[in-house]
Amino acid sequence: MKKGPTPATKAKVEKVIPFKWEGKDRKGTKVAGEIQGSNPALIKAQLRKQGILVTSLKRQSTLFAPRNKPIKPLDIAFFTRQLATMMQSGVPIVQAFEIIAEGAEKPSLAKLVTEIKTDVAAGNTLADSLRKHPKYFDDLFCNLVESGEQSGRLESLLDRIATFKEKTEALKAKIKKALTYPIAVVCVAIVVTAILLLKVVPQFETVFSSFGADLPAFTKMVIALSEWLQSWWFLCVFGLIALGFTYTQVHRRSKTFRDAQDRVLLKAPVVGKIVYEAAVARYARTLSTTFAAGVPLVEALNSVAGAAGNVVFYNAVMQIKDDVSAGSQLNFSMRTTKIFPSLAVQMAGIGEESGNLDGMLDKVANYYEAEVENKVDNMTTLLEPMIMCVLGVLVGGLIIAMYLPIFQLGNVVG
Repeated sequence: MKKGPTPATKAKVEKVIPFKWEGKDRKGTKVAGEIQGSNPALIKAQLRKQGILVTSLKRQSTLFAPRNKPIKPLDIAFFTRQLATMMQSGVPIVQAFEIIAEGAEKPSLAKLVTEIKTDVAAGNTLADSLRKHPKYFDDLFCNLVESGEQSGRLESLLDRIATFKEKTEALKAKIKKALTYPIAVVCVAIVVTAILLLKVVPQFETVFSSFGADLPAFTKMVIALSEWLQSWWFLCVFGLIALGFTYTQVHRRSKTFRDAQDRVLLKAPVVGKIVYEAAVARYARTLSTTFAAGVPLVEALNSVAGAAGNVVFYNAVMQIKDDVSAGSQLNFSMRTTKIFPSLAVQMAGIGEESGNLDGMLDKVANYYEAEVENKVDNMTTLLEPMIMCVLGVLVGGLIIAMYLPIFQLGNVVG
């Protein structure tokens, strides 16, 4: 029976902290740096193995440094790439974990890598060690690693996983950029308009009160809006906070709401096309990676469905899985769902006929990832002048409303 790390070992793992060191190398040159560790004596011994005589070792102050920085998917992709590279270079897996932990900038990542290293050193497989951290390593990741261990191709599988993760995260970043840029600008427009209504318009209102003349309708409307906002601004802030909180809770708790949102997002103008092509690319990339790893097609489709990221594609992939299990070809099953573009279907058919399904799907993924990138760049380029126009109308409209009475007064005096 395999034994996991003891409680004492876990306690030591959890106390990994950053240290600053100074010393001299073999040539007597002064050197300095930072290192992660839990014990000063072990750190000195580790540096001594590298030919460094430590003269000063101090625990790095974290008073003003960000604490508990979360591990992001991109960090996992970078960790996988490092592990694959070192194993392909002949570095033993336990030593590779030590090197990665030492070079990790985030203490949380160093702690995670050290825990995995401890499990592997205790005799557990890498896949089993990763499954203890489902927050960072999903079933797809663990199944691919397990397939690599069983086939003796762990290094090449880790390389494919690293490529898969890197391209997936790059695609997600593009989608986030497409969705967040307009939202960010709208928020800025709302803030600028609120500042003008709360701070600038009241100053003009004081001046207008001494005119004794009837104000233009547009100016009256802006002044009325300013007065209302001054009286009820807290209600607006509370409403926005409540709306955001309600959306977050409903999105987290209601699968029906999430599914409806996925369907609406696919039909949204401009953005819907980007989300659709990103989902096709993710489907092709995931299926190509799993199939190339030697996972049977039906089992691979299970992993693909879980990584679909959209309920419409999830349902389509599950339908494809049922059809393939019944003996249908993949390309025919894809066509019957009426979800996938003809290019993806035809490339899958060519791949099946030529025995190079993973290669064809990889080309499909590359094509649609490039399409998403181009569409995001084009949309951003088109949005910039449109956003400037919106800001100009909002700010310019308020300024015109405030200066209209002054222009009219000048005409009367003239």
